[in-house]
Amino acid sequence: MGMLERFSDIVKANINDLLDKCEDPAKMIDQYLRDLTENLAEVKRETAGVMAEEARTKRLVDENAAESKRYEELAKKALAAGSENDARVFLGKKQQHDAKAEGLQATYAAAHENAVKMRQMHDKLIGDIEQLNGRREAIKAKVAVAKTQEKVSKYSSSADKTAGAMNAFDRMERKADDMLDRANAMADLNSKPVDEASELEKKYAENGANAAVSDELERLKKEMGL
Repeated sequence: MGMLERFSDIVKANINDLLDKCEDPAKMIDQYLRDLTENLAEVKRETAGVMAEEARTKRLVDENAAESKRYEELAKKALAAGSENDARVFLGKKQQHDAKAEGLQATYAAAHENAVKMRQMHDKLIGDIEQLNGRREAIKAKVAVAKTQEKVSKYSSSADKTAGAMNAFDRMERKADDMLDRANAMADLNSKPVDEASELEKKYAENGANAAVSDELERLKKEMGL
């Protein structure tokens, strides 16, 4: 039966295979459960239809059996009344219903088997949905932890890069200090040696100039009577 096979495939769907193929299990499991819930509604409708067919065929079997029994009772009453011909008529009708009984029973047996299978799949699908609903939060929690670990790893890598940059800056600073020291040393080497005699000459020349200024100051003060 095509319908039974199709819903059997729905029930046998493997969530682990589905999650392995998706990038975000938390979102995918929600979608999976939504799909299963939609499928459950369809399964319910089909199961109800199959069960209704089972009930209809069972009713036909029971009605046919009741008619066969009724005509048998009528035949008995006819015989009791001394009318064998009437009894034959009633028994003829009974045999007609008896002939139908085998076909009706076979139809009912098939409908009953289909109804049992559909009900089993319906109940299993409900159980699967309940189980997956219970597992959903655990799966989402695992996904959240995994994403957090990814962020921690990402920022840990950034911290390592920062440490590397700090080391590079330290090296560049030491190199700059070395360059400055070399430049200062080169400047000292390039400067002319100090001539001590010239320096002393400048010293005494300055002292002489200061003395002359002092003498000129005293002369002016005397002329002014100060």
